[in-house]
Amino acid sequence: MRAMVLSGRGALQLREVPVPRPAAGQVLVRVRACGVCRTDLHVVDGELPHPKPEVVPGHEIVGEVDGRRVGVPWLGWTCGVCAFCKSGRENLCALARFTGYQLDGGYAEYAVADERYCFALPERYGDAEAAPLLCAGLIGHRALRMAGDARRIGFYGFGAAAHLIAQVAVLEGREVYAFTRAGDAQAQQFARDLGARWAGSSLEAPPELLDAAIIFAPVGALVPAALKAVDKGGVVVCAGIHMSDIPSFPYRLLWGERVVRSVANLTRRDGEEFLALAARSPLHTRVQQFPLEQANEALAALREGRITGAAVLVP
Repeated sequence: MRAMVLSGRGALQLREVPVPRPAAGQVLVRVRACGVCRTDLHVVDGELPHPKPEVVPGHEIVGEVDGRRVGVPWLGWTCGVCAFCKSGRENLCALARFTGYQLDGGYAEYAVADERYCFALPERYGDAEAAPLLCAGLIGHRALRMAGDARRIGFYGFGAAAHLIAQVAVLEGREVYAFTRAGDAQAQQFARDLGARWAGSSLEAPPELLDAAIIFAPVGALVPAALKAVDKGGVVVCAGIHMSDIPSFPYRLLWGERVVRSVANLTRRDGEEFLALAARSPLHTRVQQFPLEQANEALAALREGRITGAAVLVP
């Protein structure tokens, strides 16, 4: 089969490799589409250490198993017996293995997956449109839950995750405030088209104090910026798996019972809840498709902020 293999930091190489063989408890997935996530960039650029040697990235996999369409997410395996797994917090399992990082992923024509971590997908979405649901949607959903019942909520970084979860927030009757790179008028207009009450630069203050903010961009300097933007009692949720260092900031930004918290991975319950929501709610997933062999071009476009919505590879 054809696969894009991480051959060195920052570069993927198209290779012909054997079709993987599923072990006990695994299934062989014929890949029909695979989303391109910012976490893939962190793996390819060496910001996440010690990936599987010559790993095949990709963890927003839409594929087929014995005629059934399935989705395969970032969390690919857990031990099932530790205190975290037994208490419904399998996302914190110390032995967890992740798709496209420690396990080969979906930048290929076939992949193997733990059958416990395969989800049925809503029929209303095509293959490419369903792919971003499996990480951008799932992590965004978990981050939104961590924000509580905030009415005014800000999204820092309006990419794949924010463009999905902003729609959920609007459906729930919340006010959405979108923060983008300075000068990114296209992303700001996209946010307004999806129902955002306000859209501007992450360097700007919103017109009103927020009840919560979710940071999707991997930029530590956005943490104090978001703290400035939230009212007393507000929550700042860091939704990425990797972020640059958070600069020091005065305690007065945190004071007033503000909270900063992170989101780590996802659980199967997150997947079941969000995909059920996506089945009954017509979410618009805006995707830009690339052929498998153009994975490096897709990653470069994401790295440079040239993707509005989500990028998806199609074998």
